[in-house]
Amino acid sequence: MNRITEKLQSLSSRKEKALVCFLTAGFPTIDATVPLVLEIEKGGADIIELGMPFSDPLADGPVIQHSSQVALSQGITLDKILSHVKIIRQSSEIPIVLMGYLNPILAYGAENFFHAAAKAGVDGMILPELPFEESNRYKSILEGIGLVNILLVTPTTPPERIVIIDRASRGFLYCVSSTGVTGSSNKMLSGSYIGIVKKNAKKNPVLVGFGIKTPADAHRIAQHADGVIVGSALVQRIAGGESMKEIGVWVRQLKEAM
Repeated sequence: MNRITEKLQSLSSRKEKALVCFLTAGFPTIDATVPLVLEIEKGGADIIELGMPFSDPLADGPVIQHSSQVALSQGITLDKILSHVKIIRQSSEIPIVLMGYLNPILAYGAENFFHAAAKAGVDGMILPELPFEESNRYKSILEGIGLVNILLVTPTTPPERIVIIDRASRGFLYCVSSTGVTGSSNKMLSGSYIGIVKKNAKKNPVLVGFGIKTPADAHRIAQHADGVIVGSALVQRIAGGESMKEIGVWVRQLKEAM
């Protein structure tokens, strides 16, 4: 069984909500990724989402854009990201999802990249710019090597389309909290919106991301969803120079709030 599915089923059986933490690979330094992942896991994260930096992102807000620019300037590449995953796998079985854009993957060779990712120990992919209608082109490849393809819904996704996207997604359904970019306010998010997604998503757990900044946010959203995804707020703390220990403590506060 895929690590993501196994983890989420285990959490559900204990009536526990999932905490997914996003990091930009290669930020703040190339060598920081592995120890950050291990410290965040120690703090209580259930799944790690590693961002693959790209020069022209579509869904990333200023915090993650900046972290990607820094990582790229320091020489981060897809191969280096996969080498980080291999090192993490020497001491950890935490589920790892890669999130990023198609251009670098296509330049690498999509099938070659997916095979290399699976071999390194990656468990799933999130490709936010890939429309549902185009996702089938990679379905057989990903399923054949055990990678889950996690799809997204937003506040503008009609209920009937939520049903279709949920059926096609594997691992979990990524519920975007707002129509903005990462790190934007979650003031639009309501329990009624999550309720609509939950009502129509019969296959997958529903995890909510974009704009979750504090333990209080995590607590509020977790009352309605199966888990939360925290990205920009974590990257901002790393950018602000917080120590590994401080990052781990904050992650623990998020998890305990849920």
